[in-house]
Amino acid sequence: DNRIILPMNNQIRILVTATDVIHSWALPSLGVKMDANPGRLNQTSFFINQPGIFFGQCSEICG
Repeated sequence: DNRIILPMNNQIRILVTATDVIHSWALPSLGVKMDANPGRLNQTSFFINQPGIFFGQCSEICG
């Protein structure tokens, strides 16, 4: 597991893709979930307005 530090009170934009199979990633406490599809570039954006430790997780069995 790796840590990422994200800024507060800024719009955050995430771009994802995959090279093998569909992957699905989520930050449940922030209401964020996105899929990474092979050959496609997907994006989402969100805003964090409170400090905290938020846990990301795989949200789909991949492979």
